Amino acid sequence: MTRPTARVLALLELLQSGGQRTVGSLAERLGVDERTVRRYVEHLADLGIPIETRRGRHGGYRLAPTYKLPPLMLTDDEAVAVLLGLEAGRRAGLLTGQTAGADSALAKIRRVLPVGLTDRLTSLLATARYTAVPRSGVAAEVAVLLTLADAAMQRNTVSIEYTSWDGRAGRRTVDGYGLVFHNGRWYLTGFDHQRTAVRTFRLDRIAEAEATADRYEMPADFDPAARVLSGIAAVTWANEVVVLLHTTLAEAQRQVPLALGQLTEVPGGVRLRARVNRLDGMARTLAGFGWDFTVEQPPALRTEVRDLADRLRTSAERETSLAAPGGQD
Repeated sequence: MTRPTARVLALLELLQSGGQRTVGSLAERLGVDERTVRRYVEHLADLGIPIETRRGRHGGYRLAPTYKLPPLMLTDDEAVAVLLGLEAGRRAGLLTGQTAGADSALAKIRRVLPVGLTDRLTSLLATARYTAVPRSGVAAEVAVLLTLADAAMQRNTVSIEYTSWDGRAGRRTVDGYGLVFHNGRWYLTGFDHQRTAVRTFRLDRIAEAEATADRYEMPADFDPAARVLSGIAAVTWANEVVVLLHTTLAEAQRQVPLALGQLTEVPGGVRLRARVNRLDGMARTLAGFGWDFTVEQPPALRTEVRDLADRLRTSAERETSLAAPGGQD
């Protein structure tokens, strides 16, 4: 918050305390001259806050007796940050299942903002355009999400009612190391007491969560996000792919998403092991990296790479005749 803005809000706090304040006393409290106080009052009036002015030797300012100051006051920067945060969460799929809560929160914020600022924020939402396509998410129960977050912060073991991918439901006891949001879904990763191993759980499959009194220590080098991404990459897909990337491990780690597969440094480059449903998509991904590569398996991926190369070559050799505007030479 800028210093002048902070002083304007400080002036509003002084007037809110009740009664009439002289210009001199306000200037003294705010550490400014009387001319600046009058400018601050004009700024409050521009925001739609009714301030009564009494002129003369003992004149001053006070809030209109019927005016009730809203419990929340935001600067322009704060209001834009909250508004865009809600919109970004909605577009990322983060607020899926909490749409009603987001809408009601936005409505409350609008009600406590000055009319002028509300109109400008409405204009921002109406005119803003985004290059990223909105992502649909999978809803997680808010109560479950908050319970797991609090337990992870306090390092309390949780008991969850979980339905696995094959439809089997049961009670699981988990040391939750962290919550991760990825591709429109929330995940909990941590030590599963029933499996005696680290496992990852989708929150939309958790019907109930309850913190226990048991405590645990989280491994110092554990990275929840990396664990979730590597777990997703290890899921069984239609095709297992092994490709030798002719680049360095450091470069591969910068460009290859963790969720795509596992990287191993070997003589001649970096071996990528991945599981994918569509080999044509994998061919496009490999071409997009920009490195030379050798397909080790499956042979069908080599065919997809050749087909892609043929299509690109045809596109590069295609000539286009452009006519001058209006058919003129």
